[in-house]
Amino acid sequence: MATTPAAAERLLNLVIALVNTPGRMTKEQVRTTVAGYGDAPSDDAFERMFERDKDTLRELGVPVLTVTDASHGDDFGYRIDLDTYALAPIDLTAAELGVLTMAAELWQDRSLRADSTRALTKLRAVGQAPGSTDLVAGLTPRVRDGGGAFAPLVDAVQSRQAVRFTYRAATSGEVRERVVEPWKLLARRGGWVLVGRDRDRGASRSFRLSRIEGAVRTVGPVEAFETPAADELAEALSSWDSGTRGVATLAVLPERASALRTRHVPDDAPHPTVEGRDVLRVPYRAQWELAEEVVGYGDAVLVLEPASLRDAALSLLRTAAALDDKEPARG
Repeated sequence: MATTPAAAERLLNLVIALVNTPGRMTKEQVRTTVAGYGDAPSDDAFERMFERDKDTLRELGVPVLTVTDASHGDDFGYRIDLDTYALAPIDLTAAELGVLTMAAELWQDRSLRADSTRALTKLRAVGQAPGSTDLVAGLTPRVRDGGGAFAPLVDAVQSRQAVRFTYRAATSGEVRERVVEPWKLLARRGGWVLVGRDRDRGASRSFRLSRIEGAVRTVGPVEAFETPAADELAEALSSWDSGTRGVATLAVLPERASALRTRHVPDDAPHPTVEGRDVLRVPYRAQWELAEEVVGYGDAVLVLEPASLRDAALSLLRTAAALDDKEPARG
């Protein structure tokens, strides 16, 4: 049995249908011909879904027009205004195309990589110097793959539907199930973060996608909670943007770990020196967070101070080595 398309896919199907309709599409035509709407369990459910999708498209800048029948004023249909929606001719300089390339390369998640690659291919076709984007090579920030949790969380944020997943806490290592009302997905310090309301705790929490274990499952109906007020969301985000918790001293091989180098904070205090390496002072918000980043650079980065950060990085390396040493189970 075919599964219902995800919200993003349904929106794309609706755009394609409204762009290609010769005149207009009625609600009944949308329900019977556009994939994703025919499985609505009731007329009311379809109405809510369609109205929500129209509002979403308009918020995204897609001009969805309401068209009435000339002979029946209460007979409504819909189409997209092609004159407004059509993209004007693009004249990109080499530098502009390079910046767009750098932005697209940020999206390393498998679910977004194909779309950004296709978009860049089209942009390069109209740019002035497709081979001249090397001026930004090596500057691109990298965001690690969000894994299987990313796509279902994107849909859940849009549809305001609660989710259930198993999460491994950073500080205690505790693994437990969480039920969360997802508010927002953020790219923070090389990884994806979900910010939302933890129902068990009755308060806002943030969750790194890399620490979600297993599948993300939806819980209950769509539109189950209201979008948080601006001040509530700002307070939840403040835990990620509230400043420095400490400063680490790192020894880095030349021309390596460019992301750490951009955060280097020089000072006049004496610090250890390591032959053949640059010594950097890097602020961090949480030790476990920086430890995960440092380990990702392999032997290019050594932790000199604090000792607790070095111990955290070594613990991660020992855990990884233990996993490699395990022999596969024999059936």
